[in-house]
Amino acid sequence: MSRRAVILFLALGFAWGVPYLFIKVAMAELTPAFLVLARTGLASLLLVPLVLLSARHRAVLPELVRRWPAVLGYAVFEIVFPWFFLNRAEQTLSSSTAAILISAVPVVGVLIALLTRQAERLGLRGAAGLALGTVGVAALVGLDVNVSDLGAVAEMGIVVVGYAIGPVILARCLGDLPGLPVVTAGLVVTTLIYLPLVLLSGGFPSSRPSGDVLVAVAVLTVVCTASSFLLLFALIGELGPVRATTIVYLNPVVAVVAGAAFLNEKVTAWTLLGFVLVLAGSYLVNGSGREPVSSEQISAEPVSAEAIAEPLADRSNGRSPVAG
Repeated sequence: MSRRAVILFLALGFAWGVPYLFIKVAMAELTPAFLVLARTGLASLLLVPLVLLSARHRAVLPELVRRWPAVLGYAVFEIVFPWFFLNRAEQTLSSSTAAILISAVPVVGVLIALLTRQAERLGLRGAAGLALGTVGVAALVGLDVNVSDLGAVAEMGIVVVGYAIGPVILARCLGDLPGLPVVTAGLVVTTLIYLPLVLLSGGFPSSRPSGDVLVAVAVLTVVCTASSFLLLFALIGELGPVRATTIVYLNPVVAVVAGAAFLNEKVTAWTLLGFVLVLAGSYLVNGSGREPVSSEQISAEPVSAEAIAEPLADRSNGRSPVAG
């Protein structure tokens, strides 16, 4: 791995590992819907000019309009519902618990692919991965989460399923288009959905948010959304989409450390056990002996707002790292 690739990898791991911390901070004063609106609206303002300044990306816009049902479906499953329910869940759950639960997305993605008969046989390694991931989630939920928090766990279930389905929609319906305009379109669509909802529900803050909350929203927008995709595209160009998916194993590490360091979140033995089992399961079901795809092969590879869409040779297996 080149020095540039290492820097990109670490930078993206940070950008996709700290959202849980800043969501927790923002939810102290903002409503879940308003935070989604603020994050997607401001990120759209940053990314839309980048799309419009590129002739190649501008040329894709008519095709995105033609495929609006796929764009809408992608936005709904990848951003509209997951980001809202993630925000709601973090009103109750610790940021580290949320991050560990989300790291089970590769396991759930493979389960969905198997249930819809869209994946090859798992084999012993994949079956062991599913078992470990399931036990890890069970350990985390059953032994490290209060009974009163089970509603938030159910909301995290919606997040995980959405993150597992989103890349499937991208792969099947938008897989031949460049990633940046697809991601930007998803953010714009989400903004247009949430703007009237927040206006009608009175979800705007009644007073100016505190400095900590404003900083949290700024970081979520600039670092965790807009900049993270630019880093992601660069990382895929360096490593190819297969090796780039290993970022999924760094994100929850950053989230757990950040939650403990800045929010004084308690890291119990059960937290660590669930963490290890979920990541081990994700590694086994996501592991591959294939060679990385060259950067020339992925020039048009799309990337979801919270996940890398599956590599071309492996689109149906739900293997994708995610961000909060």
